[in-house]
Amino acid sequence: VQLQASGGGLVQAGGSLRLSCAASGSIFRNIGMAWYRQAPEKERELVASITGLGRTNYADSVKGRFTISRDNAKNSVYLQMNALKSEDTAVYYCNADLITDMGRRRGYWGQGTLVTVSS
Repeated sequence: VQLQASGGGLVQAGGSLRLSCAASGSIFRNIGMAWYRQAPEKERELVASITGLGRTNYADSVKGRFTISRDNAKNSVYLQMNALKSEDTAVYYCNADLITDMGRRRGYWGQGTLVTVSS
């Protein structure tokens, strides 16, 4: 199983970016997907998550600005980020909670995509 993330880049404060992440491989069931981020010298933190039924959860710092969505048919998750702030600068990682064709459940991580917000 592989997760491929894309969509990061440099944006001015107040701007928008959309991150995408697609899971591929021997996937039997996709339980949930999420975005995490890690800023320099900080621990990785949960940004937003979404279950297979579409239930979402957001970090307080991004509520009202970020929107997570998913396409179950494509095993993909998206993060629409609006009104970006300099403190949103971080490497963003997608995560997927999957059951493989072998019946094994575990979490998988994408490679990370850098988001830089200039003030």
